[in-house]
Amino acid sequence: MPLPEKMPLALIEDDEIVRQATSQWLQLDGHQVLEFADGESALNQLPPDFPGIIISDVRLPDIDGMALLPRLLERHPEIPVILITGHGDVDMAVKALRDGAFDFVEKPFDPARLLQTVARALETRRSQTAQQDRHAYLAQAEGLEKVLIGRSEAMVRLRQQLLKVAAIDTNVIIYGETGCGKELVAHCLHQFSTRNQREFVPINCAAIPENLFESELFGHEAGAFTGAVKRRVGKLEYADQGTLFLDEVESMPLNMQVKVLRALQENTVERVGGNRPIHIDLRVIAAAKEDLHHHPEFRQDLFYRLNVAQLYLPPLAERSEDILLLFDHYTHQVNPDTRLPSPSDQQALMRYPWPGNVRELKNIATRFALDPSLTVGEILASRPNLTTEPSSATLPLAIQVQNFERKVIHECLQRHHGSIIDALEELDLPRRTLNQKMQKYGLSRSDYT
Repeated sequence: MPLPEKMPLALIEDDEIVRQATSQWLQLDGHQVLEFADGESALNQLPPDFPGIIISDVRLPDIDGMALLPRLLERHPEIPVILITGHGDVDMAVKALRDGAFDFVEKPFDPARLLQTVARALETRRSQTAQQDRHAYLAQAEGLEKVLIGRSEAMVRLRQQLLKVAAIDTNVIIYGETGCGKELVAHCLHQFSTRNQREFVPINCAAIPENLFESELFGHEAGAFTGAVKRRVGKLEYADQGTLFLDEVESMPLNMQVKVLRALQENTVERVGGNRPIHIDLRVIAAAKEDLHHHPEFRQDLFYRLNVAQLYLPPLAERSEDILLLFDHYTHQVNPDTRLPSPSDQQALMRYPWPGNVRELKNIATRFALDPSLTVGEILASRPNLTTEPSSATLPLAIQVQNFERKVIHECLQRHHGSIIDALEELDLPRRTLNQKMQKYGLSRSDYT
């Protein structure tokens, strides 16, 4: 479902003059405001799927904000609730933060301060709503869409092309960068083909020593060479009636390319040390990182034999709208209760260039799901500084600062086992500031006690 560009704000304030003035400030800032003079009216009139945020005074005629808060959160568990408090209500408001309030603003308040808090709450709400939308998509996905996940135009087109190619019993070349999921696509071609009841046989051409390549593909007879104590069926023969997947096919030695070409042309193989041709009927799917047509060490006659159909897998950087969707999918696989990535986490995910593509994203998502103390920025910053991967310096300065600040507060709370008083003394912060930062970074005292 598309996300609303402007989320509504529910304003609960019994003082009509204050309510009207506050509503006017919010409307001038471009917000749609729903006004309520008391808590019960808001509870009765706000729908369960209210898509916005709630701003409520603590002092109300029928029910005070402290009693209203749990009732609001019971009906709207994820909704950000901002409390407006008088000076004497600050301790009460701090307690409300522990009970689930998003933040509080003291009276008399600067409109700019309120608008900043509202902006943060709306950003959090948008993140929640977007994640709910992504989870709904993942839950409803079926068939090929459940395996090749993505709503980007590139992924929609890939799924359409794959189903067409799968139905035609012909050889295919899959192009894509490392980590894009070429073997997964090859497996889908097999599963959606008429050969899906027979074997899918993958072989990585770059991982086989050259002196073992022929035996691996064609098999051998007993006694064919030293160590060949019994007959072995090769990959081509084993894939008979099914699908052979040649990953990193550009790494296949030239002398083997000739033999593979002949086997595909004649539909026969001969085991090493044998004389009897064995008939095979298989479909070959090859995967490569570079264009085989212009590869200096790849035979053009073999290229034309394989290149009956082509599929191109876009790198993750070319389908950025799928990044958060895939991140949610992989974190949920590891831990269904994984915390919501914060706005800064999401910014870090969207800014990172993903040289390792989906494989790298899965690794980051797994670490995020397994260690609640880490932010995405910290995980990315801790990765090896290889020439193919950027260091933390590629992250915006603001995110690096936030990551460092969160780490300092997290480690302080760990040392003091969640004691706020001890943390305040060590960090030399006002209590209100520490509470705001803990709320901002998703840190809860209960996680450390």
